Amino acid sequence: MSAELKERAARAALEVVESGMRLGIGTGSTAEPFIRALADKVLAGMRVIGVPTSQRSAKLCAELGIPLSTLEETPELDLTVDGADEIDPQLRLIKGGGGSLLREKIVAAASARMVVIADISKKVETLGAFPLPIEVDQFGLGATRRAVEKAASGLGLSGEIVLRQRSDKVFVTDGGHYILDASFGRIPDPEGLSCALHEIPGVVEHGLFIGLARQAFIASSDGVEAIVSPR
Repeated sequence: MSAELKERAARAALEVVESGMRLGIGTGSTAEPFIRALADKVLAGMRVIGVPTSQRSAKLCAELGIPLSTLEETPELDLTVDGADEIDPQLRLIKGGGGSLLREKIVAAASARMVVIADISKKVETLGAFPLPIEVDQFGLGATRRAVEKAASGLGLSGEIVLRQRSDKVFVTDGGHYILDASFGRIPDPEGLSCALHEIPGVVEHGLFIGLARQAFIASSDGVEAIVSPR
């Protein structure tokens, strides 16, 4: 059912894509159905230029014939469509489960608008059940982890912080960084945590996306709910 719901959300988001757009293209299991649906539109004559947020998405777009650019060549985008690991009622997000959070945030910030696609399981009242990905520099990892623990403690947060691994090796992002996954549980003050993490020199970026998403399409067995940011 989840794959079907992701497909529904992806096709709903495609309705806001217009020919001629400069388009940020996300990464992950929900973004991929969107990429495939977009490719069908391109084949039928829609003109878009895509800026993918990961090597994985770039490869799929290239295979399907979606014209690509980079933020160096196309620094201002009209729209980004991407998934999320969690979405709250204010359209604050946790992202980064796929490991591309830094590039996803850079692309989203370069866009006039960000639209999120997800299935109903990603909709929450309070962020934090999904471990928060924190992208960090490889240098000084131990010191950075301790600084993250201290910053979280100052906000009343605690929980296991683990270095992400994949296939028994430390996971390395497209940008050459590590990811710490922080299981804080409920995060009642995402803005406060965001500011605290940005004060830590070893933190490259974190997976709290605040003030970026303008609209979300959330699919359930009852259909697709469109949510617009209250801001």
